[in-house]
Amino acid sequence: MAQVIRFGVSIEAGLLERFDELLERKGYVNRSEAVRDLIRNTLVEDQWSRSDEEIVGTVTLVYDHHTRDLADKLTEHQHTWHDKIISVLHAHLDAHNCLEVIVVKGKAGEVRTLADALIGAKGVKHGKLVTTTTGRNLK
Repeated sequence: MAQVIRFGVSIEAGLLERFDELLERKGYVNRSEAVRDLIRNTLVEDQWSRSDEEIVGTVTLVYDHHTRDLADKLTEHQHTWHDKIISVLHAHLDAHNCLEVIVVKGKAGEVRTLADALIGAKGVKHGKLVTTTTGRNLK
């Protein structure tokens, strides 16, 4: 088990009160768990900001499958970037709209480039890249 170190934090009363309300809404048992999560999140964001760091994530797309050649273009992008794509989920939302969730893994800069190509394809109604860490460097 990792060594646990205790440290103190000085904080304004009003800010602490708002923080405690947030912790209660989110179901945290104590402040320590919440602070650990905040630190981990900051470390993951830092990792994501460095283009050479390996990350994982999802690219979520919503599009009208009747848009001319769009499905073919998206598939072509996916084949071009096959080494960065782990899995793809395709769902029919209604008679016109489809949802694709593409699980990606690779260097942050390459994953951003892939996501931008998919999201920027003409006919995509909405797209979003959500990133996280592989977990290797988090304790």
